[in-house]
Amino acid sequence: MVETMNNFTTGYISGINGSVITIHGSKDFAMREMVIVGNLKLSGEVIAIRGEDVIAQVYEVTTGLKLHEPVIGTGQPLSVTLGPGIIGNVFDGIQRPLESIMKLTGAFIGRGIDVDAINMTKKWNIDIKVKKGDMLTGGFVIGTVKESSSITHQVMVPPTLKGKVTKVVPSGAYTVGETIIIIEDDKKTHEISMVQKWPVRDPRPFINRIPVSKPLITGQRVFDTMFPIAKGGTGAIPGGFGTGKTMTQHQFAKWSDADIIVYIGCGERGNEITSVLEDFPKLIDPKSKRPLMERTILIANTSNMPVAAREASIYTGITLAEYYRDMGYHVAVMADSTSRWAEALREISGRLEEMPAEEGFPAYLQSRLSEFYERAGYVTSLCNKTGSVTVVGAVSPQGSDFSEPVTMNTKRFVRSFWALDKQLAYERHYPAVNWTSSYSEYIDELTPWYEKNVNKDFMVNRTKLIALLQEESKLMEIVKLIGSDILPDEQKLILEITKAIRLGFLQQNAFHEEDTFVPIQKQYLMMSCILKVNDKAKILVRKGIPVSVIKKTGVFSTLSKMKYTIKNDRLESFNELENNLISNLDELLLQYEG
Repeated sequence: MVETMNNFTTGYISGINGSVITIHGSKDFAMREMVIVGNLKLSGEVIAIRGEDVIAQVYEVTTGLKLHEPVIGTGQPLSVTLGPGIIGNVFDGIQRPLESIMKLTGAFIGRGIDVDAINMTKKWNIDIKVKKGDMLTGGFVIGTVKESSSITHQVMVPPTLKGKVTKVVPSGAYTVGETIIIIEDDKKTHEISMVQKWPVRDPRPFINRIPVSKPLITGQRVFDTMFPIAKGGTGAIPGGFGTGKTMTQHQFAKWSDADIIVYIGCGERGNEITSVLEDFPKLIDPKSKRPLMERTILIANTSNMPVAAREASIYTGITLAEYYRDMGYHVAVMADSTSRWAEALREISGRLEEMPAEEGFPAYLQSRLSEFYERAGYVTSLCNKTGSVTVVGAVSPQGSDFSEPVTMNTKRFVRSFWALDKQLAYERHYPAVNWTSSYSEYIDELTPWYEKNVNKDFMVNRTKLIALLQEESKLMEIVKLIGSDILPDEQKLILEITKAIRLGFLQQNAFHEEDTFVPIQKQYLMMSCILKVNDKAKILVRKGIPVSVIKKTGVFSTLSKMKYTIKNDRLESFNELENNLISNLDELLLQYEG
């Protein structure tokens, strides 16, 4: 049954094991080649070749497939379609637009649906930037398109092409598939349109990687101040069920100063994806005052969708992010969650009868995780623009066990680690980031930026806050045994000031107008106010004034409430607040000395 029909390799199904099928009848299939499976024309990908057996994973439900149904090779790897129309769209794991599918099959995704990833009939106004006779190389910008109110799409020469322009159309309205320019190279001609394709498993090329030096500002104090992440950096949010991983990533997506957000719902519950799909179109971007969806790409792959498509979804998302990075944009990728992705790897590996490693995960789990996170970075693109891809992955360890393989291996490849604590979440302390288990390795690289753009004492103050919290952690071990009454006043003061830090600084209300997003300058002023009160209170304690008396002045409760009482656009009020607090303590000191 070995045949080639219309230059496409054909074979037949000889075995079916869930989403994994065995193909016989041809030795011409290639690794990672996309295949069309069965009479239903399901999408699949070759993942192993074992002698006469060709193994493929199918991205759709295989129910109803029969033996000896045809399998046709496409000759191409799994690729995404890149061009105007991606921003604001909602795709599944293999870049099929869900809105277009809904119009064809209703609320449930039909099988064997062949739809264009982007609208091929819509006309876009392109401003042509090249002329006949120009020599072009891969990545060169040939025109610009206003894709949304905040995103100008750079139409680029595909990275693998170069040559001399022999024909160019005038600026105007064209569909993405129409030829814009023709270039000639070694007597070969290449027609270039606004659209190109790129294999999702291959990183897009760039000129060079730039050392990270700027933070990704999220407006969340525990991240921006305590454990920052750099633009072009990597971070992980591990946490058990109910600790707020998804909500934390939603806050990142809503408020971070990235130009574009790529949100990948990888194997998450359907109601959480529904929440994203309903909430994001209603949100207003604080920078442009336009709908947030005008700079957002959503990839929805829920837990009831086929596992093979879940495995592909994060590659689809990171490739779209790299495409916009090449235009000079700063892109933030939210992968929620990489644990579900790893579980998809485990299921497929089990069906392939591969030797399992720890907890049944495949031995190549580490390399797959590293391949994904290594695609983050701050780079100079082929068109000499600087852009970045920042990757934040949620991890869902079963039973909040951070020693399980996905969390431990993720920890090896990320530099910001935000451990969510079940007890903090139970106490309604959100974000539930445990300040003793979390860390950021970007502090040294980012310190110059904070000193230049915020205040020279920013990182000094941060260090003091962390030192106080660490001291509190040690004291709490004693308090649990014998209570706090036995402690000397110096240590009681630490407990009071760290309580103000925890409630007034680390805890943040996502539903409060003034607290859902906090400018970095306000974060510094809040830190500074807390530390000044602490320094003054230390003097009073040394003078013999009990902490219980200092507490009655209300200074600690005022510190806890300043995040609400001082508006984000009235930062000058901090001077008055500090003066009032210090004045109250000075009056107390005079009373005791008098």
